[in-house]
Amino acid sequence: MSDAPFPIQPRYTAIAIAYKNPDGSLIADDVLPRIQPIGGEPFKWLKYNRSEGFRVPNTMVGRKGVPQEIEFGATEETASTQDYALDDFIPHKDVQAAEASAAAGGPRYDPRAHAIEYIMNLIELDREVRVAGIVFDRDTYPASNREVLAPADQFDAYDTSDPIGVIEDAKQQTLGYEPNTMVMGNVVWTKIRRHPQIVKAVRPSSSSGEGIVSRQEFAELFEIERFLVGKALFDTTRKGQDPNLQPAWGPHIALFYHNPNANTQRGVTFGLTVPRATRIAGSIPDQKRGMEGGYTVRAGEALKELILAPDVGYLIENAV
Repeated sequence: MSDAPFPIQPRYTAIAIAYKNPDGSLIADDVLPRIQPIGGEPFKWLKYNRSEGFRVPNTMVGRKGVPQEIEFGATEETASTQDYALDDFIPHKDVQAAEASAAAGGPRYDPRAHAIEYIMNLIELDREVRVAGIVFDRDTYPASNREVLAPADQFDAYDTSDPIGVIEDAKQQTLGYEPNTMVMGNVVWTKIRRHPQIVKAVRPSSSSGEGIVSRQEFAELFEIERFLVGKALFDTTRKGQDPNLQPAWGPHIALFYHNPNANTQRGVTFGLTVPRATRIAGSIPDQKRGMEGGYTVRAGEALKELILAPDVGYLIENAV
């Protein structure tokens, strides 16, 4: 990529690839996992008819007969990845000061590397908000695979709600593909983990139902392999306004079937993320800004979030 308009530098790309928010803070890569990068654009992906996986053919073969031939139908769809990138400007004097400090035996600090980490933090947060918007969007699901809870049925109405019944009934709606993944916002988790019905189901000796359950206990109760709680916050205001932090993952619950071996060509799974390549990063001298010029630092990635099989998912809206 030596002829790329913006120089992609391995030492900064390595930082962008390795950068990761603290475990548990962002869940987008677990909700819609990344598969291997694609070879070119646009790319093709197959949308299967799930009923074909349950249609029973005649498998009996006579002693000299020929086995019945079957053909799996699929709809070929076309998509392209989207670029996501940000720039930051580092004045030349900041780079000089950092180099002088390191030469004098001080801490080794590269302001360009620090900028790349900051940029990737914002790009990851943007992806978190984007994935939450897809997974918690009612239009992602068929009409038969979503429900809106009335106030008396919401899970913070401890005296009238039935979270076990609602969740267990929801699991039966993804016919043939029982959900192995549950996603909820932290605002739901902090309420449902204290629900007396949940506490009593996990700890039958608790007659009052007071207490809280752990994530592991909750997942085991509902026989869920992957239980994900979104805690990320983002500022909804424009630059210069007072911050207004809101949860990226709202008051909903999504259940779906996740197939770790699925890709764009085979395997039924609720959704996944298709990257075009690895993340990239680099810097380029910029003489037009600041008195002494400086460096423009850029980092980014190209990817596409896909919902491959919406009918193996179920959305519980307004869980609290």
